[in-house]
Amino acid sequence: MRVPRIYHPAPLDSGAVAVLDGNAANHVARVLRLPAGAALILFNGDGGEYRARIDSLTKTGVAVRVGEYQGRECESPLTIRLAQGISRGERMDYTLQKAVELGVNRVIPLFTEHCGVQLDGERLEKRLRHWQGVVISACEQCGRNRVPQVAAPLTLTHWLASPGEGLRLVLDPDAGQTLAQLPAPAGPVTLLAGPEGGLSDQELELAKESGYVGLRLGPRILRTETAAVAALAALQALWGDLTK
Repeated sequence: MRVPRIYHPAPLDSGAVAVLDGNAANHVARVLRLPAGAALILFNGDGGEYRARIDSLTKTGVAVRVGEYQGRECESPLTIRLAQGISRGERMDYTLQKAVELGVNRVIPLFTEHCGVQLDGERLEKRLRHWQGVVISACEQCGRNRVPQVAAPLTLTHWLASPGEGLRLVLDPDAGQTLAQLPAPAGPVTLLAGPEGGLSDQELELAKESGYVGLRLGPRILRTETAAVAALAALQALWGDLTK
């Protein structure tokens, strides 16, 4: 059986006892139903991971004895930021989950013209916490020890007004450019993808005026939950570590 990996956002030291609470404790005690003595792997997002064993389980938390540190890393050499138009419910969760598995370093949710999701105030904060939870769970599953940040949502106009760096790509089914025609980037890559219905013509034009290169992913129209994932996989296959 694979040893479960658990994110614990606190300093970790070999020989110390870490107390898991909240979602982590619930997952260990009630979902996995692990007993005292069971093996775990802990990571806190700073890189590397620790072998660990459960000391005790109570109603308020799970005490874990932290063991040997292991400097294992599986981050891609290609730095990718995903600027994603916010899609509805499980579509956005799926995109976030698969983006983490494919090595994205940061996600910026964007409100766009065709975005059908209305979020503000407490609802926005709750959704942001949910998205970060999806990212953490994906890291636990796929073996990453560094947790990508989900930034506070912005409007597309606000995002495009900020200075950019490296290669900036916007998914556009009518673009003339494909990945095979682009040179390997010397720095980070920013991928801009639309929600359901895609980006409007005006938004695509604004993105290109802001330094984004239109990118076509073959002859078929991809759904929002497919488009970014397919592009990330292609980027990692060409310039990252997907084929290594």
